[in-house]
Parts: sequence; structure tokens; C-alpha cells
Amino acid sequence: MALDLFENELGPKAGFNKREFGENLEKRAAQQLARQGLKIVTENYLCKMGEIDIIARDNQDLVFVEVRYRKSTAYGGSLASVDKKKQKRVMLAASHYLQKHKLTNKVACRFDVFAITGSLNQLSYNWIKGAFGSF
Repeated sequence: MALDLFENELGPKAGFNKREFGENLEKRAAQQLARQGLKIVTENYLCKMGEIDIIARDNQDLVFVEVRYRKSTAYGGSLASVDKKKQKRVMLAASHYLQKHKLTNKVACRFDVFAITGSLNQLSYNWIKGAFGSF
């Protein structure tokens, strides 16, 4: 049974932390990507280099997806929050994943951002393919 972690447009229900709230949004992102034809390989891949929210297949390409949420577009919104430092951490974690699974130089890779903006009743999704870097 999925938890509804939203109380209203202001954010997570009392008693739920930001991590759970974020995981709920990442699940929504994974569902949206699957509806668009991506095959979800894993979610929340964690290693000493960092974390990757979603790893998926888009035909033969391996796609590393960073999911970001912001309530508003003020200060650049969710897409702008994926700065160079965050991009580097995602790319290092992706490199770790490729090495661990013996995929280095065997698959084409892409780094996408799945930006979510708004309140529960007005969520807006913006999927940017190839948003940064490449191998």
C-alpha cells in the first residue's frame, strides 16, 4: 500500500520527513518515465560516490536520472538546482555503477533530469533528456 505523504500543497504531512516525501516524488517520476517507455532498472542506487535516483533503459541506452522537486520556480526552480557539483556527484556514482556491473565502455549512457514543480494538485513534470554530461 502506497503512503500518501501529502497533506496539502505546502508539503509533507506532519510526522513524515523530507526523505520520505522525496521518495514519494521519485516513485511518481519513475512511473511517469515507465509510461514514456523507459524500463526502470533500479531506484535509489547508493554508493560512496553519491546517489542516483533512477537508473533506466531507453532502448539500448542506460539512463541515469536525477529527480528534483521545488514548490515554485523562484530562484530557478528544480532544474536550476542541479548545479555542477550535483552533476559531478551523479556522474561519479554512474561511473561506480558501470564499473560494478562491468558495463564500462559497453553501453551508451545519458544523464537526464526529471524536474517536478508545484503543489500536489498542480504538479508539473519536465523531463530533460541529456541534461548534462556524457560518457
